[in-house]
Amino acid sequence: MTTAEVTPELDIVEHGDKAFFGHPKGLAYLAFTEAWERFSYYGMQTLLVLYMTHYLLKPEHIDHVAAFSAFHALPMYRGLHGEALASAIFGTYASLVYLTPIAGGFIADRWIGKRLAVLIGAITMALGHFLMAFEASFLFALLALVIGSGLMKGNIASQVGALYKPEDLRRADAFQIFYLGINAGVILSPIIVGTLGQDVGWHWGFGAAGVGMLVSLAIYISGQKYLPREHFRAQGKRDDAAPRAKLTRNDMPALIAVLLLIPVMAVALIPNMQIFNIYLIWGDQHFALNQFNIPALDFHFLSSYLITIDSIVSVTFLFLVSLFYRWYGKHWQEPDELTKIIIGSLFSIGGMLCLFMAAATTPAGHSISMFWPMMFEVMNSVGFAHMLPVSLALFARLAPKALNATVIGFYYLAFTAANSLIGWLGGFYVKMPTTEFWLIHGACAAAAGVVFLLFKLFLARRLMHEAEPKADPDAPVEPVSA
Repeated sequence: MTTAEVTPELDIVEHGDKAFFGHPKGLAYLAFTEAWERFSYYGMQTLLVLYMTHYLLKPEHIDHVAAFSAFHALPMYRGLHGEALASAIFGTYASLVYLTPIAGGFIADRWIGKRLAVLIGAITMALGHFLMAFEASFLFALLALVIGSGLMKGNIASQVGALYKPEDLRRADAFQIFYLGINAGVILSPIIVGTLGQDVGWHWGFGAAGVGMLVSLAIYISGQKYLPREHFRAQGKRDDAAPRAKLTRNDMPALIAVLLLIPVMAVALIPNMQIFNIYLIWGDQHFALNQFNIPALDFHFLSSYLITIDSIVSVTFLFLVSLFYRWYGKHWQEPDELTKIIIGSLFSIGGMLCLFMAAATTPAGHSISMFWPMMFEVMNSVGFAHMLPVSLALFARLAPKALNATVIGFYYLAFTAANSLIGWLGGFYVKMPTTEFWLIHGACAAAAGVVFLLFKLFLARRLMHEAEPKADPDAPVEPVSA
């Protein structure tokens, strides 16, 4: 039997231990592996646009980048320079990071298995981070990071659910613990990697991200005996006798509606996804960051710390909004998914208006008070908490049972499209007043909100009442700052 004729599957680990907060030891290894992987990933991503605008894309450095002339000649980059070019490159990179896990999952399922996929992905990502430390290998570094993330991103999360038997109620709690590791990495990486990159040297920051990836790899390797085992079975043979669900004609309206909502979600995500791109560049150039300095401790607030603030505020409001609706549901009828998404769109518009006000009320030549960025963080994070996890639940609810996992996979295409759009929109930052630039983002949030409202008014009643909740308890939801 050739490797092309087999499909890997996961066995449940049956160690029966509760050594890690009542959970199997394997969860600890997976959670800490992911925490360090996210540390390296978000640390590098925090530095990326700042590195390009402040250093790499300067005339004295850009000629050192191997193959850059051919790369710059591509239609999507031709004629772009400075912040516009940095934004376009970032958009391409970030969109591919969300696209390649589809291929990574297929490769793992079809040929090499999830363990080997994660190992190869981690090694490739570590190589990419270290290649970022050299100007000449910049493009090859981005390519390695995209490939490595594609192999690692989904395949490690899928192993969490396989640690538990189907009837084990600890599974949902396990994913909460798993994503606490992600959040810890997101919060800490801008502080450590950002400080090294901006205060010591860009290449030191990228090197620190590479070290973090090596730590992640070491943790994963050391925990192999506690992770789900894989075996290979002949393709086409099923171990269970349960019949596969079939797509019916009655499923088609809901399926079409879900697919049409993907581009709407992409537009709705634009305001939040711009945080790692032009928002960071703008803040570096114009925010009064020194308002957060602590002279007594010789602490200087760097622009990369804006990502840490965003991560903390986002996680806080994810928790607070969840608590609010638990309380609200005990007294009144809790809003459905679409209503929550519409509420999130309103808060997202409010966040963009905060940035508009920051640009409109600050005299030329003056730094923008940190009041407005902090108000933006609050408004945007409340909106984010109403949209990302809720929209995934909506997609899972509407998706036909026969294609539930496939539709969840397509859901993440909205992030690919959103990142492509923010890269393109970023080019207008240097071509128009900043007030207009942020109003465009507010208009994106408003347009998506209107479509969601129309969907609720004219289609949702029929589709959502017919659809039974079909969410996959193992489906991972990663905070996008997160």
